[in-house]
Amino acid sequence: MPRKDFPFVQRFIDRHGRLRFYFRKPGHKRIALPGPYGGAEFLAAYQAASEGAPLEVGAARTIPGTMNALIVSYYKSSGFTSLRPSTARVYRNIVERFREEHGHKSVAGMQARHVRAIIAAKAATPDAANRLLGMISLLMDHAVAEEMRPDNPAFGIKRFRHKSEGFATWREDDIGAFRARWPLGSRERLAFELALGTGQRRGDLARLGWRNVAGGAINLKQSKTGAAVAVPIVPELRAALDLLSRDRLTFIATSIGAPFTPAGLGNWFREAVRSAGLSDELSLHGLRKAAARRLAEAGCTTHEIASITGHRTLSEIERYTREAEKARLAKAASAKIVQAFGGKGEE
Repeated sequence: MPRKDFPFVQRFIDRHGRLRFYFRKPGHKRIALPGPYGGAEFLAAYQAASEGAPLEVGAARTIPGTMNALIVSYYKSSGFTSLRPSTARVYRNIVERFREEHGHKSVAGMQARHVRAIIAAKAATPDAANRLLGMISLLMDHAVAEEMRPDNPAFGIKRFRHKSEGFATWREDDIGAFRARWPLGSRERLAFELALGTGQRRGDLARLGWRNVAGGAINLKQSKTGAAVAVPIVPELRAALDLLSRDRLTFIATSIGAPFTPAGLGNWFREAVRSAGLSDELSLHGLRKAAARRLAEAGCTTHEIASITGHRTLSEIERYTREAEKARLAKAASAKIVQAFGGKGEE
């Protein structure tokens, strides 16, 4: 029997005498977990199941024609069930907040002025307002497909203009402060070096393990984009990995040795950031941005950086490379001034 237990995993012997595993969490479907226990296939299935959407409670009693009924229908549609688990979780969080306030309302009665009012109420948080608008539009498209209404009332409604830098990028002094607080050998330092050294998203960081190491690199297929990347192991990350035993299922694990969910990993790491006396704005995703920044400052091209980060679009990476190039040009210009004038001040 395996030494490490995973929460919500049930074991039983089938009629053929084979050991089977299922993920069974209250309010969730029972999901088969392929063997062997703790293997790559098992771990991937466990990760997906632990992030899956809960069963609809009381769906049969939902009043036809309401937003509640539309949402239940949408959750059963291929448009939702084909989403990656991480994307489905984000969608559901937005939809459920919308349902709390508007679930009892009529789908057919929704008009463009209603959508504008709902979005305007969130003007203080433009990004959240724009995400909600997109989700309402998606639900209304599903309503049209299901013949619950003839049109999409969200069509043509303008999004808020909002320029945001997104997740805060770690600066070099932030990196130094975290390393000073968390020494090699700590779980916190391991998670930090893995995030900074690979430049991967937290969902991928949570599932990385020794099975991903080959040829001096960490090899993975990104869960969000499907991009295959091979990231050379830098010395700082190698030093952290060298302290780990080879029987670990994942590099980063909870206090009981189980894999983190992406959200759980992010929340746990936030506490490590606070303990280092750093801003709450700094996150695992900010380390992904710091990794891209460092690559750009080292002179890597846009496509070289993308080969490690796995970005599908290059616009954000191009911003890093432009800023790095501007910094190099500024240094070169300063050097020329010193050479031309000898660093003399006014006489």
